[in-house]
Amino acid sequence: MYFDGAANHSGYGIGVLLISPHGDHIPRSVRLAFTDRHPATNNIVEYEAYSGEWKTRDVKLRPYHAYLELLVARFEDLRYTHLPRAQNQFADTLATLASMIDIPADATVHPLLIESRSAPAYCCLIDDMEIDDGLPWYHDIYHFLRLGVYPEAATAKDRRALRQLATRFVICGETLYRRSLDGILYYVLDRASADRVMREGSCGSLRTTYGGHMLARKIMRTGYFWLTMETDCCQFVRRCPECQIHGDLIHVPPSGVACMTSPWPFSWVEAASYARLTSSGVASFIRSHIICRYGVPHELISDRGVHFRAEVDTLVQRYGIRHHRSSAYRPQTNGAVEGRE
Repeated sequence: MYFDGAANHSGYGIGVLLISPHGDHIPRSVRLAFTDRHPATNNIVEYEAYSGEWKTRDVKLRPYHAYLELLVARFEDLRYTHLPRAQNQFADTLATLASMIDIPADATVHPLLIESRSAPAYCCLIDDMEIDDGLPWYHDIYHFLRLGVYPEAATAKDRRALRQLATRFVICGETLYRRSLDGILYYVLDRASADRVMREGSCGSLRTTYGGHMLARKIMRTGYFWLTMETDCCQFVRRCPECQIHGDLIHVPPSGVACMTSPWPFSWVEAASYARLTSSGVASFIRSHIICRYGVPHELISDRGVHFRAEVDTLVQRYGIRHHRSSAYRPQTNGAVEGRE
């Protein structure tokens, strides 16, 4: 049993989650409507454990503590475990739900049903609408080229799309071919034949260890075609164990890699000479020689020269760099040497 309580500006509520030995989840959410007569706090419905014993901090909790002692005798084995909110999210959500809503007394609330969807709603709608009639995907194209007829339920937009699609196909004898831009004819395959060709291309005599796009191009060079061959080949390569075993390893660094012009142990900012030091020149040097090559530093330490002000201050504020200035190094400035008369 997971239990939690919630008290906020909208009201007070408690949430309980019961889990049976078979794994059934039974949630229960209750709103406390007596708070106008008996003011409650968040501790009214919660306790804290110290040294294995239950103690109460507030006098208002003593009746609850006494009632809890009566309920303990009804259980054969009872153990209390304090869980942080991150591990008790279900009960915390139920308690918050009960405290945030105000249900009228005459309203009927049905049990709350929580479902889990593994795909977007439009994908489920497509699966429900598509009916497998056992015909190949090119059935409408073949009949349009052979007989010049449209499907019965085709709209004007569907007919226009079918006419445009049919211009890329040609019938030779009784066989349908796909005509490429350079005039090459590809034999059109149905779903079963396409699966057999993909297996032959990856595991048979046409065995290849390339990716899905390369497999699709190799099948086209062999002289076969179907409408979704690029997508089908990529999905087939992901499912094929041999393709994954013999495929190239993907080496990805665990973090972003910066371009280095010298080995890491010896990398340092190169010196630059200027005829006259200005704040704009120093800001340009920091931007081009430090930030662009090594990234944004955490902090910048400089002296108190005037060329480290103005545009340099604007630059460090823009990139969030901490700018620390060293103490004065002239004896007359820091008071180490006093003037003599």
